[in-house]
Amino acid sequence: MKIGITCYPTFGGSGVVATELSKLLADRGHTVHLISSALPTRLVELGERIFFHEVEAMRYPLFEYVPYDLALATKMLEVARLMELDLLHVHYAIPHSISGYLAREMLRPRWLPVITTLHGTDITLVGRDHSYLSITQFGIRKSDGVTAVSHFLKQATLKEFCSECDIRVIPNFVDVNRMRRRFSEEIHRRFAPSGEKVLVHVSNFRPVKRVDDVIRVFHRVRKETPAVLLMIGDGVERSNAQYLVEELGMKDSVFFVGMVEAVENYLSVADLMLLPSETESFGLSALEAMACGVPVVATQVGGLPELISEGLTGHLCPVGEIEGMATAALDILAAGKLDEFRSNARQRAADNYSAEQIAPQYEAFYREVIERGPLT
Repeated sequence: MKIGITCYPTFGGSGVVATELSKLLADRGHTVHLISSALPTRLVELGERIFFHEVEAMRYPLFEYVPYDLALATKMLEVARLMELDLLHVHYAIPHSISGYLAREMLRPRWLPVITTLHGTDITLVGRDHSYLSITQFGIRKSDGVTAVSHFLKQATLKEFCSECDIRVIPNFVDVNRMRRRFSEEIHRRFAPSGEKVLVHVSNFRPVKRVDDVIRVFHRVRKETPAVLLMIGDGVERSNAQYLVEELGMKDSVFFVGMVEAVENYLSVADLMLLPSETESFGLSALEAMACGVPVVATQVGGLPELISEGLTGHLCPVGEIEGMATAALDILAAGKLDEFRSNARQRAADNYSAEQIAPQYEAFYREVIERGPLT
């Protein structure tokens, strides 16, 4: 198949999944055309079957805001025509599903199926804003196929946007050959020279990630056992988190690593991940940690209970339960327990969320939508 894929080119989960899916599909013999404003961060190099088409939105004095969604629709149409695409697969409802719809309508009478994958905040945050509610509903309903990354997200979409929509759950996945524990003595010594336990947090540092809770949980853990914390990622809450670290006197124990391409190198020296999010539709960072043999202490929200097996691969706590999360973390770090949690975490990632299991589900869904034909 010739597949057009659109995503945000950032470190966020939707961009990561779309990029990894592109590479998987190319490895399985399909031709993939990535259509985005920039080359996705996880795509280190293009291949014989992966092509990139940059969306360049015109800047004009009349436009206070650059009309990226219209430029994207135009580029989708151009690529679909020139490359004879079989379908468009867009990740994130706003604005990508709308741009895909416009491209499909401009291409008529030839039909170009548009599949939308919902990743989370496009539904739980952006879509619920009244200014975007109707357009989000329209984009979902006009898609020829819709997938969601968790059962939680499917139910939230059906409840809030489209009770009659047919939504297929295809979970996020991980390359278990790449994402596995490769302990680096050099990296470990850099952060934990005295053999301290290594806790880690990975996110885009948005308010919904509650990074202050990460710091406060670690502060309590550190009182009971020697430990360091790696904060991987960047975003608007980073400066607040750094200030809190200074306030609590932990500058020598908390390291803000920033954005990293090979996150598995850092996960491979970690003993535990902290993920105290207010909401998580799936929790891709948690899955990547588990694949590297890192158990997770997270909040009992969204799709996380589908991913994390309580008491086996980690612990789940209510949002804002600082003391509870610290106690849960110390339980996993206790002598004799950590190795079992490590093994369980890796096993669950490999058995249920490997790329080899998930890629065929997307292929089958593509063929199903194409064979079914237009809905309208």
